[in-house]
Amino acid sequence: MKLIPQPIALKITAVFGAAGVALGAFGAHGLEDLLTKNGRVETWETATFYLLVHVVVMLVLATWKTWKPGAWLAFALGSAIFADSLYLLCLTQLGWLGAITPIGGVLMIVGWVLLAVRQ
Repeated sequence: MKLIPQPIALKITAVFGAAGVALGAFGAHGLEDLLTKNGRVETWETATFYLLVHVVVMLVLATWKTWKPGAWLAFALGSAIFADSLYLLCLTQLGWLGAITPIGGVLMIVGWVLLAVRQ
């Protein structure tokens, strides 16, 4: 059994996609005043953009016939850490959360490298 079975990866990817759309809409409509006051509109948009871009890649990987979860897992963890740390930073203004964001970015880079060397 693989670390993450392919059907579970596909379900997690779908949840990430739904969350990305919901958080993007919530930021644009429900949190617009708070994000503007905190000067974090662009930060919220960046978090949502990176999350949704990597959801598309995760979807492709989760549907490949030759399931190798390494790159998918790096993208999933990286996207979650990257986006969630930025979302929390936007809402709380706790500056130390910005120090966590690069961990997610590095994991996303690892995902791309794994994708490059897996073929």
